[in-house]
Amino acid sequence: MIKTDLNDFAWFVHVVEEGGFAAAGRALDEPKSKLSRRIAQLEERLGVRLIQRTTRQFNVTEVGQTFYEHCKAMLVEAQAAQDAIAALQVEPRGIVKLTCPVTLLHVHIGPMLAKFMARYPDVSLQLEATNRRVDVVGEGVDVAIRVRPRPFEDSDLVMRVLADRGHRLFASPDLIARMGIPSAPAELSHWPGLSLASGKHIHRWELYGPQGARAEVHFTPRMINYRHVGATRGGDGGRGACAATCLNGERTTGRR
Repeated sequence: MIKTDLNDFAWFVHVVEEGGFAAAGRALDEPKSKLSRRIAQLEERLGVRLIQRTTRQFNVTEVGQTFYEHCKAMLVEAQAAQDAIAALQVEPRGIVKLTCPVTLLHVHIGPMLAKFMARYPDVSLQLEATNRRVDVVGEGVDVAIRVRPRPFEDSDLVMRVLADRGHRLFASPDLIARMGIPSAPAELSHWPGLSLASGKHIHRWELYGPQGARAEVHFTPRMINYRHVGATRGGDGGRGACAATCLNGERTTGRR
């Protein structure tokens, strides 16, 4: 562990390259006395004489020359490290680990990723399409895109709302023709339902109407599906009503 101020190393390099404390002080806009004191303290910590100085002469010792070469290399590497970070900020590069739901990948994320990769050729993607709950921190995920209704759970992670398409209850025309159009939310409890949740989940629809009206309808699902695609296709086939997010933004009369 280095127990010294690395600025002293940099100041030593400037003093050597400028050929004296006065010239280095002018170049660095620092008092000559400060530079002389810091170099003297550095010599004391190292236990060696780096510079032989009198009122008329300024000479770098042999050990001082060796020390200068290492300090100069350190400054070059420090500048290279800073330049590397600056380059990354100008042109992104590296690996991004991304996760998103299966359906969202097919509907939206896939085309977006193709454009992203074309725009940033130095960025590589590691993609996992899954509907399971991902431990973002534990699994080292950089970006997790999710479809979920509000309110969002509290988290120390940075969250951004990318789109708000709303959560709606869908049913096919065949199912509506068979069951009839409900006149009140309570009638929906007798409808066959399709669920995107697990079997241990409490299956219910939360419905909201004008002027803050709210209804909660419990139902017994005829089909439970972990994939949005399968559940919504089940709704299209008339097997049951399904609560889902409008991913494509389309609204078809008689299908919602």
